[in-house]
Amino acid sequence: MKQSSGTLLYRQGADGLEVLLVHPSGVYNRRSPWGIPKGMIDGEETPEQAARRETMEETGVIAGELTDLGHVNYTRSKKRVYCFAGPAPDDAEARCASWEVDQVLWVPIDRARSLMHPDQALFIDRLVEWLAGKG
Repeated sequence: MKQSSGTLLYRQGADGLEVLLVHPSGVYNRRSPWGIPKGMIDGEETPEQAARRETMEETGVIAGELTDLGHVNYTRSKKRVYCFAGPAPDDAEARCASWEVDQVLWVPIDRARSLMHPDQALFIDRLVEWLAGKG
């Protein structure tokens, strides 16, 4: 089973909680859903190390403290995606930092669900639940 890992960074925006999403580049991805910054786990990397590396490579943001939100198995492909959540650094200026993505956006959490890959949208629910437990 292929394995990838990424982050669900969040911040308080003008309209409430926002998350950082990316859109894959390429003509064949024009209609693809958005998702968390993520990528394949290399060699001896842990899922968290891969998530940090991929987030920095795709968005230019260096993640701080992260919490494990578990994984999902895609329903249509043999792929497992790990996700780690954390607050975006105060100075985070997200940008397209790799050819792999053509857009990087802060999205209000309610809108994020409809933009995201359906299997990844579960991470939004897990984030909301985790944040509610912190308060």
